[in-house]
Amino acid sequence: MFGAKPATNAPAAEAQKTVNGTLHSINVSLGGVPKNRVESAEITKEHVVGDAQRNTKAHGGPDRAVTLFCLDQINAFQKQGHPIGVGTTGENLTLDGIPNALLTPGARVKVGSTVELEITKYLPPCGTIKGSFKDGDFMLVSHAKHPGCARVGARVITPGTVKIGDAVTLLRA
Repeated sequence: MFGAKPATNAPAAEAQKTVNGTLHSINVSLGGVPKNRVESAEITKEHVVGDAQRNTKAHGGPDRAVTLFCLDQINAFQKQGHPIGVGTTGENLTLDGIPNALLTPGARVKVGSTVELEITKYLPPCGTIKGSFKDGDFMLVSHAKHPGCARVGARVITPGTVKIGDAVTLLRA
């Protein structure tokens, strides 16, 4: 099997300090994956309301209150034959129009008119998402092994409510 590749290496986007997109999906569950799509959600300093984690030692917390992943990377994995879908890897917010490779620690993400997030870390792959990948190869979202393909965790700078279709602005670090 081929290794994971970032969905895009768009030099024009990489040169920009600000990249705009939209909120494609908001995903929550009471624990585990897949997370299910909701039309809107309140984001507090601690989490996305309606979302929970089964393993709070490995997931959640103020520096990982929200998980982000971009639609371009999901689509790239699907084109490689993986059964991944929106919400199946545990992301709370699925972003469209922003290259996943640009989600880096230190970057800020504004969603809608109020919510502001700061990306804190690349999230390590979790075995619970193996069903999203051929042969269960969930390490395809490991930043260490496949830079640009990882989900990221973010802390909440400014809480508020978000809805599908909201404008998203990535301010790169």
